[in-house]
Amino acid sequence: MNKPAFVPTDILLPATGDMADWSVIACDQFTSERDYWDRVDRRVADKLSTYHMILPEAYLNDVNPLDMAQSANAAMRGCLEANVFEELPHCFVYVERHVTGGIRRGLVGALDLDAYDYSPASASPVRASERTVADRLPPRMKIRENAPLELPHIMVLIDDPALTVVEPLHARTHAMRKLYDFELMEGGGRIAGWQVTGEELEGVEHALEVLAQREVQIVIGDGNHSLAAAKELWNRTKAGLTPEEAARHPARYALVELNNVYDPGVIFQPIHRVVFGVDVEKFLEVAVQKLQVPDGRELEIAAGGKKIGTIRVRGRSFGGMIELLQSFIEEYAAMTGGEVDYIHDEESLLKLTEEPGAVGFLLPAMDKSELFKTVISDGVFPKKSFSIGHARDKRYYLECRKIK
Repeated sequence: MNKPAFVPTDILLPATGDMADWSVIACDQFTSERDYWDRVDRRVADKLSTYHMILPEAYLNDVNPLDMAQSANAAMRGCLEANVFEELPHCFVYVERHVTGGIRRGLVGALDLDAYDYSPASASPVRASERTVADRLPPRMKIRENAPLELPHIMVLIDDPALTVVEPLHARTHAMRKLYDFELMEGGGRIAGWQVTGEELEGVEHALEVLAQREVQIVIGDGNHSLAAAKELWNRTKAGLTPEEAARHPARYALVELNNVYDPGVIFQPIHRVVFGVDVEKFLEVAVQKLQVPDGRELEIAAGGKKIGTIRVRGRSFGGMIELLQSFIEEYAAMTGGEVDYIHDEESLLKLTEEPGAVGFLLPAMDKSELFKTVISDGVFPKKSFSIGHARDKRYYLECRKIK
């Protein structure tokens, strides 16, 4: 009988301070919108906040990642030394998050990294949804390798059409201890969390045992690269341990939020592409020559801050279409000195294309019922194929866990 790859763990939450200041959005959001992170920086400059323990990717070109990693690790150690945390032993945290489409329900717990393999040909119970880009791992590994804590923005998905794991907890919140309930900063919506122990914990564990008998238990939704970094570091650590030591080592696990792909609050959003520093007219002329086919999947094109037309891109599948588009824009940008970025919101993309030499592609959303079928039959999607929710609906850092 296969064991569940998602298990209860000891979870840390701050016992002091303002939770709205403590919790900030995932580091890989608003990467081209420095003003967002500048506002966050001003707000929490001298306050207890997860902001001081992460490396916002918007600043990667301006600072030394090693310096930021050392600063983040020092902030974590400072919190531990100051005893700001309450430890919640052997539990899950049930989360209800108000997002654009309604309420998204999730469960925070520990994912067994020994059950996870992010390679495209993976046959493991836990698999990546998108291709992992090796050069995106080092900054994340720098923070984690000497970190005493982990703070997850990783969201993982189960295929649970019968609603057996997460959803039953909604009717049991009266029997659980409420841990937090507050409004997230910068329009992130309201979030509430309850400690899952006792009968509720047993019910979740039983439902997870049933799902564990499937070929694929879990597919990574958001945070593929952060989880891959944790996996690489665990492999290094494990190499120096006995089997007994490895079985109980805290770094064998990564804290994540688990969601049901069929939750109405789990909405797959496209991740759009914007190319900077090109001659827009020439770029689009070549794009039509290379990509356009009469029966392809239709994408909208934006430049000058507005939509200017469409292009039909070939591809037998949704992932195949993205693969062709991605290959073209990366090759073109490399030849001409342009740059590529990935934008979650249409409004943000249109604003960015106001810049001279900027052109954007607006991708359609993927039907979420295709996720597990595609991963099982075809392997991983191209990088940045889809996102769970709008940019402000992404996971905020909140719960922590000791990994040393």
